[in-house]
Amino acid sequence: MAKSKKPRLMDRLRKKYRYVDSGFVMLLLSVFQFFTAIPVVFSDDTVYGVAALLFSGYIAFEWVYVFVMTAFFKKVNFELELIAFFLCGIGLTVTASVDKNQMKTQFIAIIIGIVIYDILLWFLQDAKRVMSLREPLAIFTVLFFGLSFVYIRFVEGATNGAYNWIKFGGFSLQPSELVKIAFVFVGAASLDKLLTTKNIYLYIFFALYCIGIPVLMRDLGTALIFFFTFIIISFMRSGDIRSILFISAIAVVGAVIVIAMKPYVANRIVAWRHVWENVDNSKGYQQVRTLIYSVSGGLFGLGIGKGRLRYVFASTNDLVFGVVCEELGIIIAFAIVIAFAIIAVYAVSNSRCAPSTFYSIAACSAAAMLLFQTSLNIFGITDILPLTGVTLPFVSQGGSSLICSWALFAFIKSADIRTYPKVFKS
Repeated sequence: MAKSKKPRLMDRLRKKYRYVDSGFVMLLLSVFQFFTAIPVVFSDDTVYGVAALLFSGYIAFEWVYVFVMTAFFKKVNFELELIAFFLCGIGLTVTASVDKNQMKTQFIAIIIGIVIYDILLWFLQDAKRVMSLREPLAIFTVLFFGLSFVYIRFVEGATNGAYNWIKFGGFSLQPSELVKIAFVFVGAASLDKLLTTKNIYLYIFFALYCIGIPVLMRDLGTALIFFFTFIIISFMRSGDIRSILFISAIAVVGAVIVIAMKPYVANRIVAWRHVWENVDNSKGYQQVRTLIYSVSGGLFGLGIGKGRLRYVFASTNDLVFGVVCEELGIIIAFAIVIAFAIIAVYAVSNSRCAPSTFYSIAACSAAAMLLFQTSLNIFGITDILPLTGVTLPFVSQGGSSLICSWALFAFIKSADIRTYPKVFKS
């Protein structure tokens, strides 16, 4: 009886998740990207040929990607890719309008991110292959993260008060962004099945290590993202709310100790909800300007290149959501928020039908990581939460962040039963 019910169940699931008309959505997306690119290409009474070429190349790449995946790889579900194209397009536009010299780097990072997304998506289809890489990846991550911190701390030095970046040539790498990928991978693979007590303790050590290094790097935002993701992974495997509350209580105690020992963290907490009292100093300057300039854009924005927040430090990184509000309008900013909400719903919905616990945990934890990071960024610059300086996934300028965001999408996509039709057959 069990075998006869399975096909009917899979048929119902496939009918439930109807395919999105990718062609029509792509057309709307291309029109939107074309009109947002025009002010960048024709700015300052000058035609920027490189910008025109890169924007045209990006739009063409989107169409080619969907066509190739449909025609040659028989892919039919592009919901996540379309959302990522939309967000990346906005990020490319904002970056190019503020600093055209960075547009090429942003474009290359998007392409690299998509390639890694597809490679990781291919790798994840084999559960045995995933499990075989769990321990080697955990060991490599511990060594890579620790050595990266030592190198940055004693060789590179701090950048904007944090030990986050490894610089080589004209490029920079943020190790913590790459570790996010390993954090989800190792966590989901470790807790896919009930393990021995020893293995569970090893995973907890791995998680605490990944949380502790960003604290030493003075990157409180990333530490919070790792901790929140750890809570999600642990809850999905155990479902024990009391244990989660106990872990959270320990984390609060640890946070108090960190605040007491790290003055820079205490300064951010003190400034929280008091930015208007610190309008002209480092504690409130960015947030106050973001709040003022964001609302000045109204529903439809002042237009690309016509805002004032772009002249504030980190406008294309930490403050990019404020730039979108000011220059593209509240409607587009709200669309970004809706896009991340759709990602969360997509992950949770597909995790219920995923072929194994690994795919469920990986999808939900990756979506939670992206959603929590988005919340820290948006609520931080608007003073609802303390400012932590994290990027807005897909939209903020930064190659490491872009690549990480695309890789996390692979975990979310892997839980969809339509992703691997030949592997997850009814």
